[in-house]
Amino acid sequence: MRLLIADKLHPRAIEELKTLPVEVLYEPELTKENLEQRMSGVGILVVRSTEVTAAAIGNAKQLNLIVRAGAEHATIDVRAASQNGIYVASCPGKNASAVAELVFGLMVALDRRIPDAVAALRAGRWERKEYSKAEGIHGKTLGIAGFGAIGREVAHRARCFGLNPIAWSRSLSPARAADLGVGHAGSLEELASRSSIFTLHLALTDKTHQIINRRLLSLLPERAIFINTARADLVDCGALLEAVERRAIRVGLDVYPDEPRATGGFRGSDLFRSFPSGGLVYGTPHIAAATDQAQLAIASETVRVVRSFLLEAKVPNVVNVSSSSAARFQLVIRMMDKVGTFAHVLAVLKRHGINVEEVTNTVFEGGVAACAKLRLLLRPTEACLAEIRAFDEVLHVDLVTLPMLA
Repeated sequence: MRLLIADKLHPRAIEELKTLPVEVLYEPELTKENLEQRMSGVGILVVRSTEVTAAAIGNAKQLNLIVRAGAEHATIDVRAASQNGIYVASCPGKNASAVAELVFGLMVALDRRIPDAVAALRAGRWERKEYSKAEGIHGKTLGIAGFGAIGREVAHRARCFGLNPIAWSRSLSPARAADLGVGHAGSLEELASRSSIFTLHLALTDKTHQIINRRLLSLLPERAIFINTARADLVDCGALLEAVERRAIRVGLDVYPDEPRATGGFRGSDLFRSFPSGGLVYGTPHIAAATDQAQLAIASETVRVVRSFLLEAKVPNVVNVSSSSAARFQLVIRMMDKVGTFAHVLAVLKRHGINVEEVTNTVFEGGVAACAKLRLLLRPTEACLAEIRAFDEVLHVDLVTLPMLA
């Protein structure tokens, strides 16, 4: 089996992958345009930012697993992967510390205007009076939109800065927030209205696209700090520019709608063009997760996913396997562990038009007997069960009606 790494990956991870029973191809220069032509014979694909299209997946007849060496999987056509029976896995939480650290770097930089003070010193200007004008962040309320691994890391560090963290996400309950030591906001609007500092850590979906709009930004106090290290398309950039112009909202960004594809010139977003002198808008070039520590953690998790798939037939962090099943019945069969026994059971079910949703088979010590559990959509008839029981190698058959969990 071939494993193709179509992005840069930590050298240590590449060496570890080469110890597994797989041929490793390292081609970090690949793009979504030429990835399609490189998928022949590839069984496992590892990517970071390289987009994996439906066309690339369609060309990958031997592909079993796609690993996104990062927290999300928006660059992968998960639907196409699912339709072709291909696992998609990610590495959630491994860059959380790095992103949280940048959040606080941007926060303090905005309050103390550190980049401008450095620029003045480099230009030979001593402007102590000007750059002594800082509010300070101690005691302020920090609103955290999205409370996954990164949001929780931000909240953890907030206490050390003397901030009052409050959080909102669709899955966060008041009780859970209390357990995690943060305040709870009942809505994103409530979060904005209570926040002197607002940091965004939501996943980008159809529901969250431009969720930060003009109305929500208008709820932030004047001169509030707004930080986005998540995804550019979460924010209506026109509305954000307006908030800076009219209400002096201070903005820290790591993501942009017009990011260049490679190292080189950056024309700049409207925010940077409109405020070239600094003070209100600072940014970094999409580096939140780019610490050595984070990259090694992500790479190590990538290796763990691949190793587990190859050696244990399990896929950690899989994102496209249904968490619930439509199966209504479970067939439990104790049988001899002989060639053809299990195949006979499946053949009987096929003849009776019964689809098997899930299968587990456990072999007992000594390798003489096994127990198979088959989850079925339809209830087998007595005739069907009689056919299975009639096979000499079948020891016992039970049929269990599964509870309705939906």
